[in-house]
Amino acid sequence: MSRKREPVRKIKEVLRLAYLDALSERQIALGANTKKSTVHDYLLRAKRALITWPQVQGMDDEALERLLFPAAASSDIQRAQPDWGKVHTELRRKHVTLQLLWEEYRLEDAEGYSYSRFCELYQHFAGTVEVSMRQTHRAGDKAFVDYSGDGVGVIDGGTGEIRRAEIFVGVLGASSYTYAEATWTQELPDWIGSHVRMLNYFQGSPCAIVPDNLKTGVTKPCYYDPDINPTYQSFAEHYGLAILPARVRHPKDKAKVEAAVLLVQRWILARLRNRTFFSLGELNEAIAGLLTILNQRPFKKLPGSRQSLFEQLDKPALGALPVQPFEYPQWKKATVNIDYHVSFEDHFYSVPHRFVKETVVLRVTGTIVEVLHRGGRVAVHQRSHHRYGYSTIPEHMPAAHRWLSEWTPVRVVEWGRSHGDHIAKLFEEIMGKKVHPEQGFRACLGIMRLGKKVGDERLDAACRRALDIGGHSYRCVRNILERGQEHAPMSVAQPRVECQHENLRGATYYRSIAEEERHAAASDH
Repeated sequence: MSRKREPVRKIKEVLRLAYLDALSERQIALGANTKKSTVHDYLLRAKRALITWPQVQGMDDEALERLLFPAAASSDIQRAQPDWGKVHTELRRKHVTLQLLWEEYRLEDAEGYSYSRFCELYQHFAGTVEVSMRQTHRAGDKAFVDYSGDGVGVIDGGTGEIRRAEIFVGVLGASSYTYAEATWTQELPDWIGSHVRMLNYFQGSPCAIVPDNLKTGVTKPCYYDPDINPTYQSFAEHYGLAILPARVRHPKDKAKVEAAVLLVQRWILARLRNRTFFSLGELNEAIAGLLTILNQRPFKKLPGSRQSLFEQLDKPALGALPVQPFEYPQWKKATVNIDYHVSFEDHFYSVPHRFVKETVVLRVTGTIVEVLHRGGRVAVHQRSHHRYGYSTIPEHMPAAHRWLSEWTPVRVVEWGRSHGDHIAKLFEEIMGKKVHPEQGFRACLGIMRLGKKVGDERLDAACRRALDIGGHSYRCVRNILERGQEHAPMSVAQPRVECQHENLRGATYYRSIAEEERHAAASDH
């Protein structure tokens, strides 16, 4: 059974202590933190190779290793090398280890490398791969996102003004499968929208997304407990993933996306430098075409491409996307009115009446309005764009108010007709003048309550007078009753008396002046 070899740097330390400090093998073993037998072996090999300390200082690790271990070096040349690129790729699969890959390798080649030599050669190979590939990323585990520092100018066809578009970049850790798009800003709506489109492009959801500490997504950066923007957190919950912000001033945490941003700048933006764009859609169409070519471009030091690795590694490991994509929500604080409704864009949504005068938070999407109180949802409605309309859930009403929900415009008019013809006619006038009859519904109910105080006869008379004077409102009927004018005779219109005075010219004067000006203009021509 072969013994695991020490790193070359430790061999050099053994030789240094022996040649320069002239220590005993026991002292060298203590100083180099290794076994005495190992020290003896290294010194014996150095003696056979006739190596001096000045020669050791001038040698690189590979040259020194060939001199001290010629048999191992020759056996490395003679042995068929494992496919290190495949080993590197397989390590990104979940639960795959070097031990497992070595065992599979030895099943195919019983005379192959020992486990320690296998690991050593793999580490040497991994060190030759580009820096962004050295980290071992598990399939479907993380996506890294950031903005490119370089934007692209888009010309407004109407004004000729050049507006700078931002470039969003996302990349999957295991396959380096890359996504890029242009947005107008780095603000929250664009930030969330880019994430949604990125996941649709990936056709699945990773376990986590690693953003930079952009204030749009991370309100307060902290390695142990970052404060995530509520909308960004809501997005994460919708897709069942975690947000793991990179540490401040730790670029290695997001080395993958740093490399992807550089690649997008050199491979996409550089190729678009001489093109002129007149819309964001036109720019994104050009980016999408080059993005496909980039992902299908073969790796230099690994087998396959980003596209093939994505199909092989990340795609099968990604979580399924929800049926409905995440809708960007608007947030608004509101106070519950005394009628147990809150307003959003001139539409009123009910809240359980016990929250009257309480401060709540509205979370509004294109289809849903949620009412939150101290983090808990207390009401949810389908969003309505009916201005000045009401969305009321009967269970939100106090018991004394629920009888109102049983009334309809037709029933209101029928009630009026049963108490007086003028009452019914006024109700029809009030609701007929509204675009939506429900807008006059409250006025009619108010007039009904007046009838409970004054009786049907007075109310019908007041409604008749209101109809005569064109006062089609609750306030007009109330004022008539308060002043006792429901039976007062209507005032007769007085005939118009034309006032005569020497300083008043009257209409005939101005007509004559106009006639004179027309005749003068005609004679000039």
